[in-house]
Amino acid sequence: MIQLKALQRCACAMLLIAAGMGSLQAAVPSPRSHFGFDIGDDYMLANYTQTEAYFRKIAATSDRFQLVELGKTSEGRAQLMLIASSPANLARLEEYRSVSERLARARDGDAAARALAAQGRAVVWIDGGLHANETVGAHQLIETVWQLASRDDAETRRILDDTIVLLVHANPDGQELYSDWYMREPVPAKRVLDKPPRLYQKYAGHDNNRDFYMAALQETRNLNLAMYTRWYPQIVYNHHQTSPKGTVIVIPPYRDPYNYNIDAMIPVGLEALGAAMNLRYLQENKPGAVSKGGSVYSTWWNGGLRTMPYFHNMLGVLTEITGNPTPMQIPFLPERQLPDSNLPLPVAAQAWHFRQSIDYSLTANWALLDYASRNREQLLWNIYRMGRNSIERGSRDSWTASPAALNSAAEQVKAASKGKSSELTHAQVATLLQRPDQRDARGYVIPANQADLPTAVAFINALQFAGVEVQRARADFEIAGKTYPAGSFVVRADQAFRPHVRDMFEPQDHPQDFEYPGGPPIAPYDSAGWTLALQMGVAFDRVLQGFEGPFEPLPVGVLTTLEAVSVPESNAGWVLDARVNNAVIAVNRLLKAGVSVQRLPAQDGAYFVPAGNRVALMTALHETGVAAVAAGKGVAADAVPVRAPRIALWDRYSGSMVSGWTRLVLENFGFDYEVVYPQQILAGNLRERFDVLLLPSGALPLPETLAIEGKAGRTPASPAVASIPKEFHGLLGELEGEAATQVLCDFLQQGGHVVATGSSSGLAVALGLPVSSHLRKAGAEGRSEPLSQREYYIPGSVLQVEVDKGRSLNWGLPSQLDVYFSDGRWDNAPVFDLPAGRADIRPLLHFASATPLRSGWAWGQEHLQGGVLAAEADIGAGRLTFFGTDISFRAQTHASFKLLFNSLLQAEKVEAAAQE
Repeated sequence: MIQLKALQRCACAMLLIAAGMGSLQAAVPSPRSHFGFDIGDDYMLANYTQTEAYFRKIAATSDRFQLVELGKTSEGRAQLMLIASSPANLARLEEYRSVSERLARARDGDAAARALAAQGRAVVWIDGGLHANETVGAHQLIETVWQLASRDDAETRRILDDTIVLLVHANPDGQELYSDWYMREPVPAKRVLDKPPRLYQKYAGHDNNRDFYMAALQETRNLNLAMYTRWYPQIVYNHHQTSPKGTVIVIPPYRDPYNYNIDAMIPVGLEALGAAMNLRYLQENKPGAVSKGGSVYSTWWNGGLRTMPYFHNMLGVLTEITGNPTPMQIPFLPERQLPDSNLPLPVAAQAWHFRQSIDYSLTANWALLDYASRNREQLLWNIYRMGRNSIERGSRDSWTASPAALNSAAEQVKAASKGKSSELTHAQVATLLQRPDQRDARGYVIPANQADLPTAVAFINALQFAGVEVQRARADFEIAGKTYPAGSFVVRADQAFRPHVRDMFEPQDHPQDFEYPGGPPIAPYDSAGWTLALQMGVAFDRVLQGFEGPFEPLPVGVLTTLEAVSVPESNAGWVLDARVNNAVIAVNRLLKAGVSVQRLPAQDGAYFVPAGNRVALMTALHETGVAAVAAGKGVAADAVPVRAPRIALWDRYSGSMVSGWTRLVLENFGFDYEVVYPQQILAGNLRERFDVLLLPSGALPLPETLAIEGKAGRTPASPAVASIPKEFHGLLGELEGEAATQVLCDFLQQGGHVVATGSSSGLAVALGLPVSSHLRKAGAEGRSEPLSQREYYIPGSVLQVEVDKGRSLNWGLPSQLDVYFSDGRWDNAPVFDLPAGRADIRPLLHFASATPLRSGWAWGQEHLQGGVLAAEADIGAGRLTFFGTDISFRAQTHASFKLLFNSLLQAEKVEAAAQE
């Protein structure tokens, strides 16, 4: 009887608790009560101000959520993450976070890892809104928050018990811009999702998903620190639009090639996640999910929100869904109507509404959350196992096979057997593929005594944002007979994130990927090669054997600051090394303070600051890491004055990403500039206001005479004037035709300096300069024809060029320079032939080798040999400097930044300035 009463009291207590929980969840505001409409209603979008308020309400009213501010955005908004789990899990949140970190770092033994996996909770990252024009992403995030807050079914409760869900807004600024722009039309049925006047990320626009290994953007830094230094999710789900025509959503797995640096458990894990998603779509009778060869997405490239996790042993999931707040149509494509392994259940042609896209997104979210719940312990163990694999490979001699090495070995064996076989014996494997000098690096040393240490520190900080373990020497040390100074950085390979370490230091070797032998190339999703150490010009040594030294670990995720450098007393002035990029920051500060600065041709363009300016110089050098050396007497005898340039930077309506990245570089290095639009340029009189006009790739179309076959371009057309509010009419227009050429010619004739990159370098042809394309061949009847993409194809890759050190625009550069070069699907990178014997047209960079490839894929690279990548030409009193490639690509190419800086700081011809 006593036991029965006790059971009755217990049951009553449980009912009261359940009732209390139910009332608490009932108090959670619905989207309709907050926004005034249901998420997914046609013609309706929420902006970020409303979304942020809703997230804060949810966190305040639901015991299933905690709110975290990751940091501020580029425009100063709070970037939020909601953490969803059961109240019991949230009470132990730090404990579970620590378990996730320990398993990801993989420093514990197997037995301890098993115990941690048994007690931990799977961590799943679900984001939205990264690409703001893809409006499903931010809105599915809102609806997912609401569903996790309000649903009380058994599956949702199990998910909350077994997982910790990180719900992350990836681009608050973009949602605010795009939603307000769409909702500006008062009549809902007239609303159209057209482009707003500017980029939806302040500097990068769509390229905000190309920044993750560099972390140049504030939002990227916020996300990286949360992912790689705080939470270490096992699944990272990155929502995007749009799917291929005739389908609804792209899901994993993805097409080959996948990057050979990542663990084999990654593609296999993606197969499992894709199967779970596909099955759930089929169970819910939702057709149209496509994967593998049915889309363009692969796992080769590092640098996106969902791809960089692969290099951290995390399962990165991308979906690309169709959808629009304005109702749309799914077309009937016959080739998409037969089921196959890529598309098991085709979708019928039909009208499509926004809510359908939200529902499909929720299905995908719940499929992954259900998988994570059911496989919680396995996911936690797998991230540990992959981390241990990396540590073990980095602790012993190992060899990573690459396409070029394997192909070379096969060809040698085939030749030796007179074509009979390409099968290698054990001895041939050892001789051709596993020589001691071919071993994977056990680590990398970045010497503290390199010319541009501040840029090396910027590289180290990019690694820190990615959670890489970095050490620093507290004393001098020696490895393999070479001595390194104290302060040098060491990045060991025996760490869990070894795949990312290798990808940042080692060249990428992209497979020769063609539709069929002799056919056209299959374009990579993004870059084919991107080795960040090469792009940034960082000096480092590979260490092939085990090593130890007086090394101290840097705190993970904590940025290295540049040490203050004292300024010595001097009666003659001071010299700043032009090889150091950050010297430009100091120069710009000095010029703005009214301090005279000059350049020293005899010292490779070093900057000279006259005596009497020590205090100003100390202020200018603050946090730059640049050393000032006392000048010798008479050092400034041949000095050339530097003047603060008046810079105009081209942009267009809706924003150019290339121009946006250029803005970021200019601001980071202290240059003032004014953005100008085509109408302002075409109005003329530029010389009265500006010394330099920057025309990034895309400002001008590439002339057909400079393009390879089929690659001549046009600049995007502006929208119709009638569709744009009057206040933005001044941003419309294109910079094309004879009128544009004449205005630019006038600016040059009057002493202006035009700096053109990529497609805009075609201005040289438009101005009548006798330059031609180097990428041509003799065709029928001896006529010159452009090369085709079957003969020559270089998607984004790193190439090496020779630098003409006799040119002042190359001051501070090495004699050989690694540059980012892209003449692939999206970009144009002309290579020039210049007339011989013309003193007024001078080469700056050229390809001296038949094999300039350093990282990536360069089919037909031998055609580059002898071609000019950059040149300068005197036109009237001014100068045109043109580069076939983007010299400030995505704010990553620090190695070539000096080409931009020298072009700006030497707006006048050096010869004329010297005479003055």
